[in-house]
Amino acid sequence: MRGKLFNRQHILNHILVNSTRLHEIAQTNRSMEYLPDSNARYKDVDYWNERYRTEESFEWFGDFTKFDHLLKQHVGTEENILMLGCGNSALSYDMYRAGYTSITNVDYSSVCVESMAERHKDCAQLSWLCMDARRLAFPDGVFDVVLEKGTLDAMLVEESDPWKVSESAARLLHQVLLEVSRVLKPGGRFISVTFAQPHFRKGLYARAEYDWSIKHYHYGNSFHYFLYVLTKGEELSSEDAALERRLLVEAEAPPTNIRFQGADSEDFLNNIGL
Repeated sequence: MRGKLFNRQHILNHILVNSTRLHEIAQTNRSMEYLPDSNARYKDVDYWNERYRTEESFEWFGDFTKFDHLLKQHVGTEENILMLGCGNSALSYDMYRAGYTSITNVDYSSVCVESMAERHKDCAQLSWLCMDARRLAFPDGVFDVVLEKGTLDAMLVEESDPWKVSESAARLLHQVLLEVSRVLKPGGRFISVTFAQPHFRKGLYARAEYDWSIKHYHYGNSFHYFLYVLTKGEELSSEDAALERRLLVEAEAPPTNIRFQGADSEDFLNNIGL
């Protein structure tokens, strides 16, 4: 019985770990020429530079129309918005057409930034900057909203355990989230759009140090995506504060030696008939 439970968990882990690639396959009817040969490539700026040289556009987790009913509840059209890891998504342009008047787009791919700036050169309300999310070159408290769609997911693609991220990934996310909190105004919102369910993602967001509360919503029909709203200056709920305390205790506990067979193999995804 124990072996069967481990096998089921092993399969679940593989599905969750490979979700970025699975979702990319599922969402596109194009050829798979842009699909990387391993998850690690999603964290490689050279991969994105090469991809953006030929790929026109790609939408992670659906286009703007799929979640605009949620966005309009939390983002005003005249607010100052930072798009974190904009990629070649049409989200900023779609929001611009919907009446949002100030959107600053950043990405660490210079190829992406140059291409998007040229593509939307007639949209004065859209600006494009090459920047590392860990070191945002903005003063404190300048944005009403920071919005990311799939950026954090791409940073977590190499994780083998969805319940507990590695120390390196935790440090990376911590750097990014500290920067997000820093550039937000009091009362500003961090909007995070992802396929990560609350029991996986809230543990990364629930830290008093970030000085925000957490709410989440979902959208989609056959498959649910999640939209998190983190409001700066509001306290964590009692439930989320308890989650933070529990995770801090667990982080100090000695590591376990349980290892799922084949957890490091990329062959699992290649053998799935999609």
